[in-house]
Amino acid sequence: MRLQNKKIAILVAEGVEDLEYYVPLMRLQEEGAQVLTAALGTKPLHGKNGLAITPDTLIESLKADELFALIVPGGWAPDKLRRHQIVKDLVRQMDSARKPIGIICHGGWVAASAGIVKDRRVTGSLGIKDDMVNAGAAWVDEPAFRDSNLVWGRVVADIPDFCRELVKLLLDS
Repeated sequence: MRLQNKKIAILVAEGVEDLEYYVPLMRLQEEGAQVLTAALGTKPLHGKNGLAITPDTLIESLKADELFALIVPGGWAPDKLRRHQIVKDLVRQMDSARKPIGIICHGGWVAASAGIVKDRRVTGSLGIKDDMVNAGAAWVDEPAFRDSNLVWGRVVADIPDFCRELVKLLLDS
């Protein structure tokens, strides 16, 4: 229970990659974190592979100064989330405060749209490489790594590495 009483939000929308949501959720719960599933609405939604997800809270109700960390899983959800100013503002505020942010797969789209990837090392699904490079990031083809307060994961197969790096960062913060 090394993360007892730490409030961490996971941002979701329809089409989130199920495993990139559920595995970090359970891993952080295992460490005792209070994990909130945050969405743009409160209606239940479905992951890319059909698993049901019921949001706990609205993204608009999250406040960076009340959160310990933020997680942005991949799938199709990041493309939907990055269109909303409230999402980009939250990500920017968390990064400005140097709070931990975990980003995996297509989640990098949210970070790029929030303007936090310039001059930073990033990874994710190969499908977003050009977008990240065009946003000024340095693309790295590694399963998972930490760049300051950000933890990056490449794809579903790299979830164990991503979770390991994420928990290390959270324990160091």
